Parts: sequence; C-alpha cells; structure tokens
Amino acid sequence: MNRVYLDNNATTRLDPAVLEAMLPWLTDRFGNPSSIHGPAREARAAVHAARRPLADAIGADQDEILFTATGTEAANLAVLGIARAGRERGDHVITSAVEHPAVLEAVDLLEAEGFRVTRLPVDAHGAVAVDDVERAIDDATILVSIMAANNEVGTLQPVEAIGELARERGVPFHSDAVQRFGKAPLDVATLHVDALSVSAHKIHGPKGIGALYLRRGTPWTRVLAGGEQEGGRRPGTENVAAIVGFATAASLACASDAVLHRERIEGLASDFLAALRDRIDGVELNGPATNRLANTLNVSFAGTDAESLAINLDLEGVSVSSGSACSSGSVEISHVLRAMRLEESRARSALRFSLSRETTRDELLHVVDVIEASVARIRTSRTSSGAEAGTPKPPK
Repeated sequence: MNRVYLDNNATTRLDPAVLEAMLPWLTDRFGNPSSIHGPAREARAAVHAARRPLADAIGADQDEILFTATGTEAANLAVLGIARAGRERGDHVITSAVEHPAVLEAVDLLEAEGFRVTRLPVDAHGAVAVDDVERAIDDATILVSIMAANNEVGTLQPVEAIGELARERGVPFHSDAVQRFGKAPLDVATLHVDALSVSAHKIHGPKGIGALYLRRGTPWTRVLAGGEQEGGRRPGTENVAAIVGFATAASLACASDAVLHRERIEGLASDFLAALRDRIDGVELNGPATNRLANTLNVSFAGTDAESLAINLDLEGVSVSSGSACSSGSVEISHVLRAMRLEESRARSALRFSLSRETTRDELLHVVDVIEASVARIRTSRTSSGAEAGTPKPPK
C-alpha cells in the first residue's frame, strides 16, 4: 500500500538535503559548542552560521534569533518572558480564542500568577478583528499575542494591522508563526512584531528544534535557568545537528522557487476541494475561502463523524487529521471550531487536509476516490443503525 500523507501541518517528511547537512554533526563533528577546544569551536561556528538563514527569512538580525527545543518552547519563552518583564508596568495580556495550546496554556499560567487575560473571539472564518484588539488594549496592557496563521483551518490573521496598532500603543507584540513560516511571506518589520516563534519540522526540517525572534530592546526576562547558552536567554546545550538542519530547511523553504511551490500547492488544494464538492454531497469548507494558508483545507462531511472517517482513510493508506496533533486522542470538538461557532454536527465531521511541496495531483485524485467510498460507507452504516439523535441527514 502506497500511503498518501496529508497531515503536513502536524509534521513533514525530513528533506534528504536536510538530513545530509545534519549527518556530520550526528557523527564525527560532535563537539559541545560551550567547550573551548577545536571541535567545540567548530560546533559553535556552525550554530552561529545557522542563525543567518533564519534571520534572512524573516528580515531579522542574527543576534535576534535564539534556538529552542520546539516551537512550543519558543512561544512559551516569548509569552512568559515578555509578560513577566512588564509586570511593573501593567498586568494585562491579550490573545485570541483560537491560539495553539503553546500560547493558550502559557497565558493560563500567567492568569494563575495574577495577570488579567483577554481572550478575543473570532468570526465565522476564525479571524480576529483588529477593532477588537484596539478596544481591548488599556493602559495596563503589556503583551498582545496573536498567531500569524491558524494550524487547523489555515486562517491568516491580520497580524500586520495588529502589530502596527500594538506598536502605536507601545505594547509588545508576539506572533506564533509556526504554521506560516516557509508557507507565506514573513517579515518582522512589516508585521511590527517584537517576538516571533517558528519551528523546523513544519518545513521539512527535523523535529526537536525551534527558534524565537526577539527584537533587540524588547523587555524580556529569563524563563529557564541552568546555563548561559544563547546569549543567556535559553540555557541548555545546543542541538547542533538539528540547528544546522533547521537552517538548511529554512533556506530551501525560502529559495527562489518558493513562490512557485506555493502557487502549485494552492492550485492542487483548490482542485482537490472542487473535486470533493463535485463527487460528494454535503461538503463544507471551514475557514475562509481566501486569505488562508495555501496548503490547508478543513472540510466537513455531513452525515459522518471525523473519527470514523479518519480511521477509514487510515485503513486505506491516507493520513489526515481530525484536529491539532497536540490534541490527538481526544474526541472533543476542536477549540478552534468551537470558537468559530460551527454547528456541532459540522464540527464533529471536520477533517484537516494539509499538503506539502511533495504532494502530487495523482495522490489527491486517489484520495478523492477513497473519501467518496468511505463517506458513502459511513452514511449507509449510520442510516441502517439509526443515526444519533439530532444528526442531520446528508443533503441530496
């Protein structure tokens, strides 16, 4: 069975060029960057050089990039470090209801410490209103954290306008850009961000490595203790191989042909959705039709449930997601879809399809066949066994 992988927002396959770049640092070149001998200096130089591709990708300076173990850690360092540093000036933090748990749970920690938190609602497409941010900011606001792109429905948030507003009001602004990095343009000056968190494994890089852009001069206090690595901002021995891999993946994602890759993926996703709608009744796109990540489609199939459909597809060799990978194992409706106020039956039948530059048209045509058969099988089974009370029948 040739597996079709359409869960690239959860993680991507490691690019062979990335693996090749990493291998020497996993074998012969194993020095600790914090030591003083030759192999250590070589490793330290590699870590320093790796900051350049990431900085170039977002329009930052090298010394504004610090490496972390994950995108989650990067978001935690930004949210906790900026908020705690601003405690003498205020106690108010603003975020949205559709953030990744890396931000939402960090904000929960702040709330337990006595900070006031405003969690902004979103519209039916999962977008935050800039006017809501403006109304929420008060004299005690010390941090705004709004994601650049939603990992579940692909909504591109109006971060440029939010960042400009925050800058005008003198409020530090963090954006979780893990899903947008390498998939849509990012420039820290245009976004007016003071902090930006990214991760490697969403762009065909290795797992276990993230990075935080922290604008020079941004009020920030250490969150972790245990060493002086990363300029004293993030203790712990650097994962040199993963850092080198991240730099290679960033270079590939932002290469001269990156726009062509995005246009090709956008065309594939559009044709895939059109084919699903043409072949299957009751198909609904969740999230905006435009102004979203080109690779992301969150789709509901009336008369089914996401768990059954995902299992059916998996048995046929198709990998998809019924929500965020960080919430796997849960049958609860996604907090993102709840915040968008979708009808429960629609939310419970939603699957996320996320493409990559490796996805092919033939793969997607095959997936349409598999979904059509699986949806028909589930609907027949539910009809014969008696669908749950309140579950609408698929439209004719």
